[in-house]
Amino acid sequence: MAAAVWTDRGRWTLRRILIGSRSNHTALKPCYDALIIGGGHNGLVAAAYLQKGGVKTAVLERRHVLGGAAVSEEIFPGFHFSRCSYLLSLLRPHICRELELKKHGLKVYMREPHSFTPMLEEGMKGAPPRSLTLGSDLAKNQDEIGKFSPKDAKAYPEFLAHLEKLATAIHPLLDSPPVDIRGVTAGSLRKRLAAAKTLMPVVKCGLKLGGNIPDFYEIITAPIMKVLTQWFDSEPLRATLATDGVIGAMTSPSNPGSGYVLLHHVMGELEKEKGAWGYVEGGMGGVSQAIAKAAQSYGVDVFTEKDVGQILVDSDGAAKGVALKDGTEIHSKVVLSNATPYVTFKNLTPKGALSEEFIKAIDQIDYTSPVTKINVAVDKLPNFLASPTPDDKPGPHHQCSIHLNCENVDILEAAYKEAKNGRPSARPMLEMTIPSVLDPTLAPSGCHVVSLFTQFTPYHIEGKEWTEQDREAFADTVFDWVEQYTPGFKTSVVGRDILSPPDLERIFGLTGGNIFHGSMSLDQLYLARPLPSLSDYRSPLKGLYLCGSGCHPGGGVMGSPGWNAALTVISDLKRHRKM
Repeated sequence: MAAAVWTDRGRWTLRRILIGSRSNHTALKPCYDALIIGGGHNGLVAAAYLQKGGVKTAVLERRHVLGGAAVSEEIFPGFHFSRCSYLLSLLRPHICRELELKKHGLKVYMREPHSFTPMLEEGMKGAPPRSLTLGSDLAKNQDEIGKFSPKDAKAYPEFLAHLEKLATAIHPLLDSPPVDIRGVTAGSLRKRLAAAKTLMPVVKCGLKLGGNIPDFYEIITAPIMKVLTQWFDSEPLRATLATDGVIGAMTSPSNPGSGYVLLHHVMGELEKEKGAWGYVEGGMGGVSQAIAKAAQSYGVDVFTEKDVGQILVDSDGAAKGVALKDGTEIHSKVVLSNATPYVTFKNLTPKGALSEEFIKAIDQIDYTSPVTKINVAVDKLPNFLASPTPDDKPGPHHQCSIHLNCENVDILEAAYKEAKNGRPSARPMLEMTIPSVLDPTLAPSGCHVVSLFTQFTPYHIEGKEWTEQDREAFADTVFDWVEQYTPGFKTSVVGRDILSPPDLERIFGLTGGNIFHGSMSLDQLYLARPLPSLSDYRSPLKGLYLCGSGCHPGGGVMGSPGWNAALTVISDLKRHRKM
């Protein structure tokens, strides 16, 4: 399999993927209890729990590599990238424990510190430019923040405790399906009482919040800047924290709802550390491979390069299996789709099987994405003016999320407005990570892999499709800004892989390029994710379920949609005596 070609511009250009994670060698059977469309992490989790529950399951992945957006790919010879998603935090602890993912090869590198925000400024009296570094050591954090505002340094511990209290209260909602509104409000008393059990997570959440319910309401509805301005004065701190309110979302810190996005990104944990994010050894595909191995150990059949063309529907209007694009038909009692709701109902479900009213509602789901991901192979470690290190030796700040063009919130607002007007940002918000600093398996000795998660870029540039020239021009803009923070970066680049929103859609099946399978806005959360009629993972087509990030609790919460969907399917099969 040929791969990358050295161009006359002096860098590797992607031609075809080199290496992918292959499926097992089990032959595809003509019939299963359950078929799962898409071998992303949620589909694999659903498969594992279904098989554990006695449901014979197969996973059908379109690409040559498992994982959906959580994949590792050798894009350039010797350089292994987390090509789409790039950090781990929101994998639910009970899933990791119950599926024994560490036994199946999952290894995580913890990062300390967590974030580094260098300034573009002249240093005072020959000193380097200032920077803001935040980690798990509260005293060090206060020292760092105190360089910009002693008042903010004093307020920071209380802010963290406040945020953690709100985030922890949500946990019962993450690990349960939304309230069964139809069950609670209709049917026999017996059915209503049974459905009332779905209220318990909401009750637990409310009890945990207690007197903080008004604060919780504010943070999920308010612009993140309203919240941050109540706590802090210094721009570098507010801008650094605001990035978590807009990451992956086509929104600005001053837009309502951006507060919830911040909460969503701090509610996770890793190795029992609240809010921590880490690198998976070998890249994010390591998570998917561990889940796949766990699923296979229970008896799941996992297949790559099985491109589903259509969901089969019987004469009674129920899903009865799938047809691959090569014409192969596989039958099943139920079908679970790990694809986005748009792909599931617009591309895979036969026309006429769903009502026009339902399809119209599917068309209204917001998949807007601001993200262009750039994967970069470099032959030396970036050296930052704000925190220089000698002899290409990594410093602590190289481990973490490096926020560039985040000195103040006005930069983020301007970048957003340009994309909303149809143009890639001239000064984009950049989150740089260098996982090879901690994981030596990713790059040749002395070299590194760099991930640049950039915002804001539109799906169409002033109404037109992205061209190769547009991709290269935007990447050049990004590299020009990186160069200002770390001189010599551009000459160190030996290859780059540029993924605009349409590329993320085409390669990974992310409708609109949205990394969450649909925007994490208030009108698309909990009971309304992805639609009010779909919040229980069941579709209008009997026997067809959703199990991907387009369902509650949404993108990034690894495994929860798949786990919740699997439990729903098992319950339905038992109720209809199909097990």
